[in-house]
Amino acid sequence: MNAKLKKILIKSKKEVFSEIVGNNSSKLKGEGYDFLELKEYEYGEDVKNIDWVISAKLQKPYVKVFHAQKELNINIVPILNGSVYFGTDVFKQDLICEISSILAFSAIKQGDTFSSYIANNNIEVCTKKSKKNFSVNRMAENIFNYKSVGKKCDYKAICNQLFSHLKRRSLIFLIGDFFDSSKIDLKLLSKKHEVVVIIVRDKFEENLTTLGNVQLRDLENGIEYKGILDKTSINEYKKLLKQNDHILYEHLRKCNINFIKIYTDENPFSKLIRLMK
Repeated sequence: MNAKLKKILIKSKKEVFSEIVGNNSSKLKGEGYDFLELKEYEYGEDVKNIDWVISAKLQKPYVKVFHAQKELNINIVPILNGSVYFGTDVFKQDLICEISSILAFSAIKQGDTFSSYIANNNIEVCTKKSKKNFSVNRMAENIFNYKSVGKKCDYKAICNQLFSHLKRRSLIFLIGDFFDSSKIDLKLLSKKHEVVVIIVRDKFEENLTTLGNVQLRDLENGIEYKGILDKTSINEYKKLLKQNDHILYEHLRKCNINFIKIYTDENPFSKLIRLMK
């Protein structure tokens, strides 16, 4: 295993298992062990849940209601197109690998199953449903070693394939840099599943300075650009990026989707903890 990848896995596992305390507790009413309330008996309810002592005192049948103990079905979906193969401090792809590992270890810690997919112009299974540490290692290795250069992102295909592929209601983590927000439509997917979006960026991408003569290459289609980046060009770029993010944030809010942005020079664990709380 690559030494850099090994370091990511050790760090992620240590943070999760040493700092995350407790399991998920569902607030759904149903079969379980945590007492929620007493309510009057209604026709068709299980007589085994009748509290005979309270029923005798109140002269009416009352039943105990419990919190449902429901296992989450977690799906981790890193979007690996050409633009994630970039970073001034850490490559975005490496950060996506670390975030995915933290989420997977967190699922195991809480007794939930997780599956993972790699997405760009379609989705492919990365690891099948599991609660085992070796599945996290396999997922991280696949993400870390994935050849993202030359891969284009098709958000419509990703959403359609996830919608048709995932039959059970799931918690889906979509992880990518989300630059082309005009092509993102998560309305249908968010109605069927709970979706969380994690935006991964490098600060240099959002805070360009005047660079003068440059030679740039688009890592999705291989097109190269040679020219001068002046103040006007940079201001126009920043304006377009702000518009992109505004459209993205508004769409996520309308769909009631939780989201967070993590930069390559930040520790993702603390931000993910706040998101999951």
